[in-house]
Amino acid sequence: MTLIATPLSMRFEAALPLQSGASIRDYALSYETYGQLNADKSNAVLICHALNASHHVAGVYAGQDKSEGWWDNMIGPGKPVDTDQFFVIGVNNLGSCFGSTGPMHTHPDTGLVYGADFPVVTVEDWVNAQARLLDQLGIQQLAAVMGGSLGGMQALSWTLQHPKRVRHAVVVASAPNLTAENIAFNEVARRAIVTDPDFHEGHFYRHGVIPKRGLRIARMIGHITYLSDDVMNAKFGRQLREAVTSNATGYRYSTQDVEFQIESYLRYQGDKFSEYFDANTYLLITRALDYFDPARAHGGDLSAALARATCKFLLVSFSTDWRFSPSRSREVVKALLDNQRDVSYAEIDAPHGHDAFLLDDARYMNVVRSYFARINAELSAELTSALPSGAST
Repeated sequence: MTLIATPLSMRFEAALPLQSGASIRDYALSYETYGQLNADKSNAVLICHALNASHHVAGVYAGQDKSEGWWDNMIGPGKPVDTDQFFVIGVNNLGSCFGSTGPMHTHPDTGLVYGADFPVVTVEDWVNAQARLLDQLGIQQLAAVMGGSLGGMQALSWTLQHPKRVRHAVVVASAPNLTAENIAFNEVARRAIVTDPDFHEGHFYRHGVIPKRGLRIARMIGHITYLSDDVMNAKFGRQLREAVTSNATGYRYSTQDVEFQIESYLRYQGDKFSEYFDANTYLLITRALDYFDPARAHGGDLSAALARATCKFLLVSFSTDWRFSPSRSREVVKALLDNQRDVSYAEIDAPHGHDAFLLDDARYMNVVRSYFARINAELSAELTSALPSGAST
């Protein structure tokens, strides 16, 4: 059965205090919901998105054939996160360029487009904004919060900021903070954007231009880190884009032409990205990634940081994910076990690199399916026990 998605929006007049000390008021959050909220509102699942994703998590838009949500293979009727059982919510984060208030929108105090004046936001800010939206939906406790990559950081942060509002956390292909190498990749991508002549210190909207060159390079850098070496070799190898038959080697011997298939692929990804993603949003989101570090306030002691978490956890990592390697997930598992928390962990041997969390690996899907079946069984058992003696569901 095809799941039809409907974009929604909720506006908040009251100011949201931010980690930086700034605040933002009169903002909107775009979101979508799938499935039905049960009578006691106990079956809600919040999905947190990664860098270039949005609130459109599952399903398709009516009349649009190619509009599948970014995690449509995971969420829907009969899928691992079954919308016949759960009420699933996808929220677009503040600062994004997919509907929620961000740098492309108008500042309520100045009447000008925010641009570079949009306040710096953190993972913790996003979680607090999501909590406000859940308040308006009347949902006091989540059956689960789930996310991959940066979304996994948000799921982890939920368990620390609002521990009583989360029963289960599903953290996929994520980490408790970024390594220096990861921060370095983000910084190179940001430099590509801010040094583009069309960037204009983040106020390019006023000049009627877009720093597409910088965005292209940023996306190319990022995309390399999402794939494993094995996948790139298997998909592209050293294949030439266009062999020059008059030369025995097949090379054109140019330093500027596109010679190899991998070059062509990266340029295609960069070109596509620069057409729809906002440059200031890219800066905001990658910096939020850099700042996330719940152990920092505890002298680097992750076990002490995670002592606040009270829910049950599922963590999933992938063997060839070198950007968020399995060792980072194991750090979280150890810290939770140090606190005697209920933790399940799956390390999937998959060739796809970081992007594996978005793909159809049967073992991965079965792990998630089994875990959500467990959550549903818990909810059903509690509902049954709450019924008067002799009553039935």
